[in-house]
Amino acid sequence: MAFQTQNEDDSEMSEINVTPLVDVMLVLLVVFIVTAPLLTQIVRVKLPKTEQTEPAPDQHITILSISATGQPMIDDKPVPLEKLELELKALQEKDPDISLQLQADKTAMFDAVAKVMASAQRSGIGKLSFVTVQE
Repeated sequence: MAFQTQNEDDSEMSEINVTPLVDVMLVLLVVFIVTAPLLTQIVRVKLPKTEQTEPAPDQHITILSISATGQPMIDDKPVPLEKLELELKALQEKDPDISLQLQADKTAMFDAVAKVMASAQRSGIGKLSFVTVQE
């Protein structure tokens, strides 16, 4: 076996030692893998402002509102959350082309809004619109 040894007379070494570069890149990769999920936890959403629209005149519109306490109401009549799905199914059986307008108080918890929306979906109502206040 012949090994090369570096003598003072030999020319300079022209190869780059990439081991430190690989070590730094692996450390950066681990840091990004660890911090990436933490950055996606917080999502700030700026909702767009909308212009006022008018519903089609031939549709029957039912107003489904949610109070600040999370109490669902159909046309200003309080309905317990457990019976909301049955009430919505009954409304849809009367008018299969029913349209719901969802009005939620701005201080209502999202959990209450999500439960009401899930009840509307399970009841089979296909037309759901959100009502906002024009600024």
